[in-house]
Amino acid sequence: MTQIATVGERHYVHSSLRERIVEHVFVGEALRALWRHNNTDVEVLRSEFDAGGYDLVMSYRAIVRHIQLKVSVEGGKTDSVTASLKLMEKPSGCILWIVVADDLEFRSFLWFGNEPRNPLPDIRELKTAHHTKANAAGVKTKRPGQREIPRGAFTRLAS
Repeated sequence: MTQIATVGERHYVHSSLRERIVEHVFVGEALRALWRHNNTDVEVLRSEFDAGGYDLVMSYRAIVRHIQLKVSVEGGKTDSVTASLKLMEKPSGCILWIVVADDLEFRSFLWFGNEPRNPLPDIRELKTAHHTKANAAGVKTKRPGQREIPRGAFTRLAS
């Protein structure tokens, strides 16, 4: 018999599912907002494999954004997110951190990036990220191609 995760457990037990749900809802809401402003010349591409440091590519005419999505639960302890150094190589690379309620309703949006056509701010000097799980020796090894970006580096968006 499969045990059902408690409300709090399901956010980390099923974090991949949670992130996919949030990604789908975000794309739908973004496209609906663009539709309402009569912007229909939009493309959305999903990364099959996260080798380039991004989850989505969204483009509107000449503006192309490589977007790394991050998700956390409102009231959680998360004070930073990790990002790949490869995201700096992409045109208009950015990170969108979506804070959700327990029921996955969007609560706030945090933004890290630059104006269109400008690369992600340089993150090479930030703290090197560590793996979330320890190895057989109990050590959480470094991830040299990843950096920790503190919440304070993000800009809170109005919507």
